[in-house]
Amino acid sequence: VQLQASGGGVVQAGETLRLSCAASGLTFSWYTIGWFRQAPGKEREFVATFTRSGSRTIYADSVQGRFTISRDNAKNTAYLQMNSLKPDDTAIYYCAASESFLPVRAGSAYIYWGQGTLVTVSS
Repeated sequence: VQLQASGGGVVQAGETLRLSCAASGLTFSWYTIGWFRQAPGKEREFVATFTRSGSRTIYADSVQGRFTISRDNAKNTAYLQMNSLKPDDTAIYYCAASESFLPVRAGSAYIYWGQGTLVTVSS
């Protein structure tokens, strides 16, 4: 199983990025997908997740209204559209897969993790 996160980069505050998470070696549509991030010197935190069908989503309060999670099961890919980026969004972003039927915030519920992609937002 492999999850490959990509799309990170260096942007100015207020700009946008779209992260992708390409999955292989698993039946993608069977898994709940989540995005997490870890800023320098901080613990990993939950960002967003949604159900297998994409019908239910949960966002961290800090990104609600700015970030949108989506998935294309036919392409085995999940996305995180990030708008109105802030310097506080600077972190390594990880995608992960869980066997949970419900969207979950806890990282411990996720069994497969990608390698992360770095997002840097300058002021």
